[in-house]
Amino acid sequence: MYRKNALAAGVAAALALGSVTMVATQSTAAPQPTAAASTSAAQPGAGFRAMSADARGEAIRTAGRNAAATARALGLGSDERLVAKDVLIDADGSRHVRYDRTYRGISVIGGDLVVHLAKDGTITGSDLAHQGAIRIAGTTPKLTAAAASAKAVKHARHVKKAKAGSKDSTLVVYAVGKVPVLAYRSTVTGEGETGPTSREAVIVDATTGAPLDQYELHQNVTGTGNGVTVGEVSIETTQTAGGYTLTDPAHGGTIVYDSYNSPQSNPRQNARAFSKTTNSWGNGTTSSRESAAVDASYGLAKTWDYYKNSFNRSGIRNDGRGARAYVHVDTNLLNAFYDDNCFCMYFGDGSSQNGNTPLATLDVGGHEMTHGVTAATANLTYSGESGGLNEATSDIFGTMVEFYANNAGDPGDYYIGEKLNMSGGYMRRMDNPAADGRSLSCWNSGAGSVDVHLSSGIGNHFFYLAAEGTGAKTIGGRSHNGTTCNNDTFTGIGKDKAAAVWYRALTTYMTSTTNYAGARTATLQAAADLYGTNSQERYLVSKAWAAVSVGTALPDPGTPTPSPTDPTPSPTTPPGGNALANGSFEQGAGGWTQSDNIITNSALQAARDGSWYAWMMGYGADAVESLSQSNVAVPSTGTPKLTFWLKVSTQESGSTAYDTLRVKVNGTTLATYSNAHASSGYVQRTLDLSAYKGQTVKLEFAGTEDTYLSTIFLVDQIAIG
Repeated sequence: MYRKNALAAGVAAALALGSVTMVATQSTAAPQPTAAASTSAAQPGAGFRAMSADARGEAIRTAGRNAAATARALGLGSDERLVAKDVLIDADGSRHVRYDRTYRGISVIGGDLVVHLAKDGTITGSDLAHQGAIRIAGTTPKLTAAAASAKAVKHARHVKKAKAGSKDSTLVVYAVGKVPVLAYRSTVTGEGETGPTSREAVIVDATTGAPLDQYELHQNVTGTGNGVTVGEVSIETTQTAGGYTLTDPAHGGTIVYDSYNSPQSNPRQNARAFSKTTNSWGNGTTSSRESAAVDASYGLAKTWDYYKNSFNRSGIRNDGRGARAYVHVDTNLLNAFYDDNCFCMYFGDGSSQNGNTPLATLDVGGHEMTHGVTAATANLTYSGESGGLNEATSDIFGTMVEFYANNAGDPGDYYIGEKLNMSGGYMRRMDNPAADGRSLSCWNSGAGSVDVHLSSGIGNHFFYLAAEGTGAKTIGGRSHNGTTCNNDTFTGIGKDKAAAVWYRALTTYMTSTTNYAGARTATLQAAADLYGTNSQERYLVSKAWAAVSVGTALPDPGTPTPSPTDPTPSPTTPPGGNALANGSFEQGAGGWTQSDNIITNSALQAARDGSWYAWMMGYGADAVESLSQSNVAVPSTGTPKLTFWLKVSTQESGSTAYDTLRVKVNGTTLATYSNAHASSGYVQRTLDLSAYKGQTVKLEFAGTEDTYLSTIFLVDQIAIG
């Protein structure tokens, strides 16, 4: 979420279709409990400048030289270091520098951040996956790596007959929650949905061995699969002394290999490059092994061209380098996936379930290559809501590649995998995700707990509505119907504008822990950058998010703001005896306004009742937070009271109030709680609201934290009655 940072402002720096494998450079941070904490907005710009590989490299080196000064300006600790990962430059000269973070040389999961700078080098804002400095008790673990591996095997969810070697357990700082901890990240292998060598990342506390997060590194295709032939097309090849190879010099040297049915556990085991004496490839059927390679080569080239011509992006990592692709992986493999470790994409041949149609189709190629773009930018963790956003991003840009290619045999539409010969006719539908009976069309409080291929429906649905609006349409010869979760109707901004907003949000504002609420904030800022704060585009983006139950729509910029003299709604008490909406937070953030992702169901802390609660503060650094609800009708009879349950845990000592939580009504503080009110469990608090009897008020919980040591305030079951 966006939050002003007085320190940063004005400081001059001295400066998978269904499947994806995210390893090595892929962050392992999980999406809960917080989304990216953000400061002020970046400078507006029409888009990004094109950069040569040399210019980009020099920009990253410059960011690296300025890393220490940037860390100081952001208030990071002396044990922390920033490692420059990428730089984007706006047309007006503004820069957006993406960093990873280390603590005493240890990688920080959830430590990634983006720093925004004006042309003159002044820091104008920042987006951090973890707000504030990292502080942990020490970097000496109580568990050995071997013990951590054993714990990881025990806690693995997605594989059976699991095993892990101590060499696969790496010490990390887990900074996804508000209180960072020393942890181990282990890779566990075993039997799973993706085969006998499925892999799962498991993160355990380095002191207790308690599980902090786990997620599959290989995610299986969701569905029965499908494949498509692109027909007669032109592809780029390379001439050699003996003939030709499927190496594409026009797209960074992208090369397609025949895996020769190497096992999925080692898909390059028998691989060899496609080569022949003539420059004619495939016959349009699976009887020729070259046909699937043509599909892959064509699809990856079109994906490259789409990113280049739309966003001045040169390849997956924006460095002009092409990736390797392998077709005919394993036998009867209904799967396709991207592996950031080897910078590769893999495509199976399908199975009897889809008529053995290879998965190297146009939209699948765009989907998998986009997983690489995500890994190189926001690095959205492949679990929880961020995992759904990761999958949605690949669906969005796989769809945009399909429109861009304008292939007569595969016209653009908002169906995912419609050419894969699936029994239902498609793998996912962006206009109506829930039509498959499994995917989510609307956000709900459990969205982070379902498979990422199902929660991706929220992002897909948003994108369709933002692009096309509501109502029935025929697109690419297929029926589409833009229904909403709130019965709203509106027009779209067009698919190209919607894609530009999503790309800028992904590359400029999102971080590894961004969830759907954070994605809304990121896209609204991106729309403001591209089209203006008061633009119809930004307004309609907000309408599309509200239509999938994420936040509320902004005021229409074409509609005058109501006069302050307008009558105030008459106070009434809603059914159930609680004047507050969603007082126990079991509907997520509904009814509340929060400055950060305060309302959460994170397992790192416990709710007083149910699963959801409000987690305020706990950064161990200068910070402020606010949780509020407006237009609350205080009962006009009896003795109205505000009650809530509060748990305070702190690293502070003594009775001095260093960190505080103030309860305010209409801006007046009724009570102040601090680190001095620490308790082992939740304590019920009651405040008299007689002075506000019969009034409509704003209730606010306002937290402040000082520079050193953290205090966590947990709030649940708030009621006015």
